[in-house]
Amino acid sequence: MSGVPFIAIEGPIGIGKTSLAKKLSVHYDFHLLKEIVEENPFLGKFYDDIDEWSFQTEMFFLCNRFKQLEDIEKKFLNQDKAAVADYHISKNMIFAKRTLQPDKFEKYEQIYHILTRDMPVPNMMIYLHASLDTILERIQMRGRDIEQNIKASYLAQLAQDYEDYMNEFEILHPDIPVIRIDGDKIDFVKHQHDLDGIIEQVDKQLQSFRAMRR
Repeated sequence: MSGVPFIAIEGPIGIGKTSLAKKLSVHYDFHLLKEIVEENPFLGKFYDDIDEWSFQTEMFFLCNRFKQLEDIEKKFLNQDKAAVADYHISKNMIFAKRTLQPDKFEKYEQIYHILTRDMPVPNMMIYLHASLDTILERIQMRGRDIEQNIKASYLAQLAQDYEDYMNEFEILHPDIPVIRIDGDKIDFVKHQHDLDGIIEQVDKQLQSFRAMRR
């Protein structure tokens, strides 16, 4: 685990991870790590035909996230510079388990564990969650063309997968605090007081983190 603050933000597609990461990056003057999404050349095809294009899509994401985390460790965390990311690399397994056929998942899992064995681990997680209606509304609002063909049933299953994943994450990583944000009740993009409430929770965790390292 990093000796400086390294915050990861997670949650389903369209929930506002990047928006929150940007706001926290500005507020705390932390380096912003954004996942590569639209640059994935397979993503549009994936949403049209998940079975056909899932392996290529997931491998592209895995390799790019590995490279990003490798860079962030060398250039920032190892230089005592804090960072906030709009993803946690273990999200790859959420999608891979859902989209890959068993034979391809086995190969993917082996590669995943080799690549992530020595990757930096966040010391704080923010989990954004919301109902399917809210997720669909936010996806529509941001208007990415490649996301317009996503099936509601896929998003609903993904939201449940995230919930299961985060519940397991808290059990497996009791030393990493998780801040849960209900997107049905909180809109930190439109309302400053909602953002202030999140920052207040992050402040408490940062104070605890720094106290432990004195």
